[in-house]
Amino acid sequence: MKNTALKGGILVALGASSYGMLTTFVKMAYEEGFTTYEVTFAQLLIGFLGLTVLNLFYKGKKREHSIPTSRKSVLKLILAGSSLGLTSIFYYLAVQYITVSIGIVLLMQSVWMGVALDAIIHKEKPTPLKVLAVFIILAGTLLATNVLFESFELDIRGIMFGLLAAASYTITIYSSNTVSTELPSLVRSKWMMLGGLIIVSVITLPTLIQEFNLEIFYVWGPILALFGTILPPLFLTTGMPKLNVGIGVIITSIELPVAVCMAYLLLNEVVTLPQWLGIILILFSIIVMNLKTAKKAL
Repeated sequence: MKNTALKGGILVALGASSYGMLTTFVKMAYEEGFTTYEVTFAQLLIGFLGLTVLNLFYKGKKREHSIPTSRKSVLKLILAGSSLGLTSIFYYLAVQYITVSIGIVLLMQSVWMGVALDAIIHKEKPTPLKVLAVFIILAGTLLATNVLFESFELDIRGIMFGLLAAASYTITIYSSNTVSTELPSLVRSKWMMLGGLIIVSVITLPTLIQEFNLEIFYVWGPILALFGTILPPLFLTTGMPKLNVGIGVIITSIELPVAVCMAYLLLNEVVTLPQWLGIILILFSIIVMNLKTAKKAL
């Protein structure tokens, strides 16, 4: 059991770290002149094709393959996947106007948004521990965005797109945990990716028809697809079942420091001490929120 949990933890950490590295690569693609629409479309198209190939060659358990994939399940997954596409577009638009460090902090607002969504859907008041965690996240966000210590220079467009990305991400997480869960994770990932590709195509193609740099498919498209749409679903859907939910959520929070460190190392983004304190507060709140669930597994 311990070895299984250890393997699961490593896989989840690798999946979350892949997501954490993603935005820095997006910024680097921007520096070479590629647009948000080119980046997003290439990532999801290559990601969908990659997952389709993996599904063709995947030799999973017989029990999983004995489960038929109904048309209704496929349609539900495609619809649920549209939020995945919106998350990518909103998030990549956000980091056009703000730093990667602030962008990932805004995306992490999905933690408290998830608490609110869960309370609305299940019509249950959040526990005092969750309420406390939400306030800690908000306090950490104020520190991490540095608005308390410097003149307010944040681009409002970046803030709005970042919060929209967090809202879409919240829906994606909820859908991933509730829609057609009887199907193999790789199958679910493929159909959700198709839903994301469809919504991204509808939004981006009118612009891409006028001007589209095919060189995005040479380097950055494959890199973004690998770290954003192929490796994370494989790592997370394989590792999460081996873990208690609370521990899994705590481990995925590694995405935040990985994103900040990557931006610091590759983009030379400055991260001040108050910002690091804010990031630590957000990580602490995630641990506090899931500590009770995690203890049950120990």
